[in-house]
Parts: sequence; C-alpha cells; structure tokens
Amino acid sequence: MASLTLAGIVYLLAIRQFFANPTFPRRVVVIGLVLAAVWHIGFLRVPAGADDDIHRYVWDGRLQRLGYNPYIVVPSDPAAQGLHTAETRNLNNPDLPSPYPPGAQLFFRAVTAIQESTFALKIAFVVCEFAIVFVLLDVLRYERQGAHLVLAYAWNPLLAIEVAGRGHIDIVGALVLLVSAAALGRRWRATAAVGLGLAIAVKLLPIVLLPLYWKRVRIRDAALAVAVVGLLYVPFLNHGRIPIGSLGTYVQNFRFNGPVFAMLDQVAPPQLLAGLAVVVGLVTATWLRSAAPEWSPDIFAWPMAACLLCAPAVFPWYLLWLLPFLRSASTLLIIVWTVSIIPTYVMWHLRTLGRPWGPLPGWVMLLEYGCVAIAAAIIALRRINRPVALQCSVDR
Repeated sequence: MASLTLAGIVYLLAIRQFFANPTFPRRVVVIGLVLAAVWHIGFLRVPAGADDDIHRYVWDGRLQRLGYNPYIVVPSDPAAQGLHTAETRNLNNPDLPSPYPPGAQLFFRAVTAIQESTFALKIAFVVCEFAIVFVLLDVLRYERQGAHLVLAYAWNPLLAIEVAGRGHIDIVGALVLLVSAAALGRRWRATAAVGLGLAIAVKLLPIVLLPLYWKRVRIRDAALAVAVVGLLYVPFLNHGRIPIGSLGTYVQNFRFNGPVFAMLDQVAPPQLLAGLAVVVGLVTATWLRSAAPEWSPDIFAWPMAACLLCAPAVFPWYLLWLLPFLRSASTLLIIVWTVSIIPTYVMWHLRTLGRPWGPLPGWVMLLEYGCVAIAAAIIALRRINRPVALQCSVDR
C-alpha cells in the first residue's frame, strides 16, 4: 500500500508536468515508455490471486474449446468437476455461470487455444496494453499534440497492477474503444461503429457512449455494428434466447465501493438503480454531444465515469476503460480518481489475513471520494478566481 501510494503521488506530479509543457524531448518519451514496460516485469512474475477473475477467464475459454456453453455450465456443478484444471478449481463465485459478454468469451477462447494458463492471458492483456500505446501515439500525432501525453496513460499505476499483475479483460475493451474513437476522428465511420460494438461486446460499459456517435456515423454503419455483435452471440444462444449468464445476479447482489448506489439501495430496487446508472451515463454523453460539437476523444471518459459513479460496484480495474482518454486538464478529476481509488486494495489485503469479503471500511471511501471532491473544489475556485485576477490586471 505504501509503494502504491508513492507511485500515485509521483504519477500526479508527472501529470502536472505533462499538461504544463506542450512538448518534451523524444528521448524522454522513449525512456518513459521503457520504464513503463520494465515496471510490468515484476507484476507478470507474481502468480494470480486465488480468487482473481483471471481463473474464470481460463475456465470460460476451456469450456468453449470442450464444446460447452459458459453461460449454462456452473463451475461448482458436480457433473462439471472433471472439466476443471488446477488453475480453475479455485475460481471465484463457483456457484454462478459466466457474466462476460461474447466478445470477451471469444477472446478467452482464442488465448487459451494457444496456451491454457493464467500467465498466457496476462501476456495477452499486456500486449493489448502496449497496442494502446501505439494507437495513442498515432492519435496524438494526427491531432498534433505532444507525444509525451502517452505517458499520462502508460505511467498510471493501475496498468501494472490490473493488467500485468492480476489480468483483467477490461484492457481489451479499452483498446477496441480507442480504435473506434481514433476512427471516428478520421471519419472512418464504419470502423468507428463496429469498434464501439465490439467494445460493448467485451463489457457493456461503453453503451453509454452511443450519443457521442449520433450523426457522426451513418445508419448503415450502425446496422453493420449491430449485425457484428449479433453474430458474436450466435454460438452462445440457448434455445434461441440471448444469454446473459449471471449478469442479473451481479446487479442484484454485488456491492463494492459504490456510494451513490449504496445510498439509493434502500429506496429503490437494484435493477432500477442499475438502469439509472446507465441513464446518467447516456445523459452525460448527450450533453457533451451538444455542448462540445468539436470532436475530441477526451470526452469519452466522462460518460463512462458518470455511469461508474452510480454503479453497484466500482472495482479499480473498471477504470482501465478511462485511461486511454485522460490526456488533457479537462479530465483531471478522473485522473485523481484513478489514484485515489488505490486505498480500496486494502480489502484484498484483509482477505489475505483471513477476513471475509465485506463492505469497504468507511475511511477508505471517505479518502477515495474525498480526494476527488477536494480536487473539484480547488479547480472550481481557480476558475472563479481567474476572471477576477484578469479583470484586476486589466484595471491596473
């Protein structure tokens, strides 16, 4: 925890320099990217935790290759015990089928076909993370921005922890979504629409970005994206029904680090609150589409962040979706959140001490969201005082 806190503070200091300077020498960018790659080596060598999601990924990929449907087969079913390996016997939530959409499922199948192990999946996730670096460099060059801004992504502490260390599918979705955003900026409308569809097929979070594509893609492009996503579901259809696995159970029972959802959970059913989180994201995207007609990939971060803020569970790896789009001072609050969420890892530390999984300690959520609130107040005060100082200067 001390090391992560130090890394987070240094990252924020670096962000200040990245945004204050329009350019950096090329050697600084190269050295920075090499350092980011080196930091991953230690995390790759650490075995995945006993209850990390990556064991479920191996199980889902293995089931598909054996001819079973991961949305139907329950890992704890006695009839499925012969299907397990040493790495899948201790997967988390064994009483539930898989909740992951078909895009994620096909990725699990492709990687486990090469090598069926958690390490192979972690390598695949790191490859996707490095691919984001190259796409970002291309986007920055196209938009005539400093290449050093790629370090605002590459140096974020969450990457080494959640991609190389624990391995999460969210980085695959972030890559596809970034490709879609880059294509949208170049007016490659079909590619942009299909990219968004594939990102939603990895996890449902990017669905809140649909208003940002309004009138930027054609109807036929949207139809093509829907067709592609529909084809991904075909191998998993169960008697003609679209499978959702344990997604309903997730909404009904899973709670972690979601203050807004926790406050409203006593007065409304969880399904309604989950829908409200999606609506909040869609409304945010709609407002940004009308308020900022000029295209900028940075606005992708805000609708997803607004949705997550109202979600029933906000795990640190969910913020991986936001990282490729945090490249300007306009996203500073979200950048602070990617660091202030680090104290939530104390929950996994408590698990290693033998304590049962439960609600986060109150001080953790106070620290996490309190830092964001303080940063918001500072930014607001500076914006208020700036016109006053400018007027005083004019008067003098």
